[in-house]
Amino acid sequence: MNKIDLKSLFAGLQNQMTSQLNTNREFITHPGSKGDALENAWIEWLQKYLPNRYSVDKAIIIDSEGNTSHQMDIVIYDNWFTPFIFSQNGFHYIPAEGVYAVFEVKPDIQGYVKEKTFIEYSAEKIESVRSLKRTSTNMINSGRKFPPRPLTKIIGGILTSTNSFTHKDNETIISHIKKLKGFKSIDIGCMADYGCFYVDYIGEEDTTSNNFDERYLNYYNNRIINKVIFSNKENSLVSFFLQLTRYLQQAIGTVPAIDLNSYSQAINFTIDEEI
Repeated sequence: MNKIDLKSLFAGLQNQMTSQLNTNREFITHPGSKGDALENAWIEWLQKYLPNRYSVDKAIIIDSEGNTSHQMDIVIYDNWFTPFIFSQNGFHYIPAEGVYAVFEVKPDIQGYVKEKTFIEYSAEKIESVRSLKRTSTNMINSGRKFPPRPLTKIIGGILTSTNSFTHKDNETIISHIKKLKGFKSIDIGCMADYGCFYVDYIGEEDTTSNNFDERYLNYYNNRIINKVIFSNKENSLVSFFLQLTRYLQQAIGTVPAIDLNSYSQAINFTIDEEI
């Protein structure tokens, strides 16, 4: 039986991914344009490698009560079961029910925005998405009617080009991540020329509760960090991609069916649920 060297294949994929990520940003020098170029580079990178069922854009997340999130650098969202995505004045507005993951993009994981570390700032933006109201309603699959499913988790992370923390033992990054609680907690991150990381949490969702909002909130409030795992530098992008895809496909699956009546109330219209 012929065999192939998987390690070499992954090394080739890493080089290909690195080249893709660097293409759109290396000749941009203006600070504002550089930030946009960096975000666009990550967006195009994710669009290239993620399966087509996932859409990737900059966006603001909205809910059926009219609440909005911060503007998110990267949103991975569903475009199969989410029936409307608003685009207005160059902004995408995506219903909270359709969101799989959100990421903040920075050039470096070390730094400050308005006296907050990049990690803390990213966490607050993630919280603004997880805090939104999400609906869940019945779904028809293969001719069978299924009851509303529990709210899915929303992955939150940070993506950077590098890591400039003086201590290279990862303890500084870990200490910042451990300060984040509840909806602010971070799941995953990638520093392209340093390595990726994911956070291993201890805590289970109360699957016996039918109050989906409460059980979703309690899950985030009660989970605690077991450890933070870092990849090797040479496998940063591949490791991040594999872990992210694992979360999307096998930990989350498909987002809940959106309750369109909760949104149609904004125009004083009631949708007929039968045919």
